[in-house]
Amino acid sequence: MKVLVVTNLFPTPWDPRRGTFNRQQFQRLAERHEVHVLTAVDFRERMAGKSGNADVSGIECDYFTFFHPPGFGRFLNALCFFACLMWQRGRELREAEYDVMLASWAYPDAAGAAWVARLLGIPYVVKVHGSDLNVQAEFRLRRPQVRSALRGAAGVVAVSRALACKAVALGADAGAVETIYNGVDTRLFHRGDRCAARERLNLPLDAPIVLYVGNLKATKGCLDLVEAFPALVACHPDARLVYVGDGTCRGSLEGRAAALCLAPAVHFAGAVDHAALTDWFRAANVLCLPSHNEGVPNVVLEAMACGTPIVATAVGGIPEVVPDHAGILVPPHQPHELGTALVEAFERRFDPAAIAAHAATFRWDENIDRLERVLLRAAAGAHSLPQSSATPPDQPGRLPHT
Repeated sequence: MKVLVVTNLFPTPWDPRRGTFNRQQFQRLAERHEVHVLTAVDFRERMAGKSGNADVSGIECDYFTFFHPPGFGRFLNALCFFACLMWQRGRELREAEYDVMLASWAYPDAAGAAWVARLLGIPYVVKVHGSDLNVQAEFRLRRPQVRSALRGAAGVVAVSRALACKAVALGADAGAVETIYNGVDTRLFHRGDRCAARERLNLPLDAPIVLYVGNLKATKGCLDLVEAFPALVACHPDARLVYVGDGTCRGSLEGRAAALCLAPAVHFAGAVDHAALTDWFRAANVLCLPSHNEGVPNVVLEAMACGTPIVATAVGGIPEVVPDHAGILVPPHQPHELGTALVEAFERRFDPAAIAAHAATFRWDENIDRLERVLLRAAAGAHSLPQSSATPPDQPGRLPHT
């Protein structure tokens, strides 16, 4: 097949660490098919300048600038996405003769790309990740746009059963929706020596360490974690909390840690390359991810592959992938319960080998097998249909699911 991927979640020279889960998946898909990835780059990000190398072997990558109104005008983002894509890359898209399009992220990416697909007569598949349905689709003016994209899709790929159910509730054909969990690269993420990892990272060898990996933004629960951390310090005065990642909440986190008299115990490592996360997972006693909403975060799978237990919130697909023997789950927005869970995690005896063995069941080869079948079905269904003109955005076309 000749596959076009349209998304904002992929490494670019303006954000080389973006969408590492998509990079891993699409690189593997490109070993079997011709894959072109067209990535939307926010105009503000592009104006800030390039920040690194984003070469991805095996894939033809290109970019387009996504211009959109701020704040209250976000309900227009799908239309802007469509207009920017056709204005900047329309000629190439018309000439390329793609067999199928994969739109990764529901809004505005899939909502806008769906109109492109209908205009060009390309069958399309939507991949949903988490906040694109859990947050974006909850806005009154965005919800019908997401619904239209899902209803018109030849297939919908969800990274968790919870998201699959949400997609059906939003209007997707239940027969076209498939849950495909992301995989783990166990060649990179596997058990290793904790002391050696801590020495390489210049971390104390004996201190209890709680690790957070992700964007530092409120919806990821990073502020809840700093509020929960004193409960662990009360039982383990030498405990350390390490944040790996950057984001808008860093200043607030630093200020709150100081106010709680915990500044020396809270470390901010900044963003690191994907491959460098291995040592952080091995060095930690516990990975904590107290998100308010999620799909299935790959950091949870990768930490478990290193034998590290999880303390997380029971949201999205997290309960589907973290069994009792691999961690403790708590409700979101509850720092007190999160603190209690952290204390319990250091009292409980987890079996790192069993945790790693569980994570190893999330295999990329199986992921690609199933994604490939979805894309092949979409492409085959399109060949059985007569060519037709574009379907208006408010009247989504339906492709058969075979």
